[in-house]
Amino acid sequence: MGSVVKKSISVPEHVWLEAEATAAEENTTVSALIAEAIENLMIVRRGLRAVRAWEREHGAFTAEELAQVEAELSAIEKEAEQ
Repeated sequence: MGSVVKKSISVPEHVWLEAEATAAEENTTVSALIAEAIENLMIVRRGLRAVRAWEREHGAFTAEELAQVEAELSAIEKEAEQ
C-alpha cells in the first residue's frame, strides 16, 4: 500500500452509516472506501480538466459526438456485465 496519512474528517451521519454498511458488505474498511472514492474523484476531475482543455482548443463537442461517446460507453458497460 505504501505510506498513508492519517487525517480527521467530518461527514454527515447518514453517509458514515452507509459507508460502514458498504465496507462490511465488501469486507473492507471505511478508510479503504474513502481512499478509493477520493482516487476516483481525482480521476474524474483530471478527465474533466482534459475535456475543458480540448474544448478550448478545438471547440465544444457536438451533440453527434456526445451521442457517439454515449453509445460506445453503453456498449462497454454491457460487455463488462457479461
